[in-house]
Amino acid sequence: MSNIRRIGAASCGVAMLLVGAAIAHAQATERSVWSGVYTAEQAGRGKAAYDEQCAACHGASLTGGDVAPPLSGSAFLNNWNNTSAGDLFERIHTTMPQSAPGSLSGKTVSDIEAYMFQANGFPAGQVALPPSQPMMAGIKIVATKPAG
Repeated sequence: MSNIRRIGAASCGVAMLLVGAAIAHAQATERSVWSGVYTAEQAGRGKAAYDEQCAACHGASLTGGDVAPPLSGSAFLNNWNNTSAGDLFERIHTTMPQSAPGSLSGKTVSDIEAYMFQANGFPAGQVALPPSQPMMAGIKIVATKPAG
């Protein structure tokens, strides 16, 4: 009977080590806007969509307008710091453009968001932002570039 207890305790210990390793790996690979979460091509499409759908209110250079907030710079970054790209996607997708809320496709919203990230100095990567809120929920908006 004591051998069975030892095997059970050893199995439990191995399981705990594996769970701990998985958690550590997930934390180490947390994605942020600093890890290249959009492509340059996507940001180019986003600029064209922004110019057509957003610039009239938010300004040609994303600096804001009379009633629309800036989408680049310190005010934008302070407002969205430590939220997710999915949160920003949801806001844009459900409330913009002001004249026709909810009318933009998920692809258009993700392209515009890529352009916003580019305008805020976040680096491009090899994979485009996905066109849905749940798929962006794990991407953190961090105003200041992490060390290292």
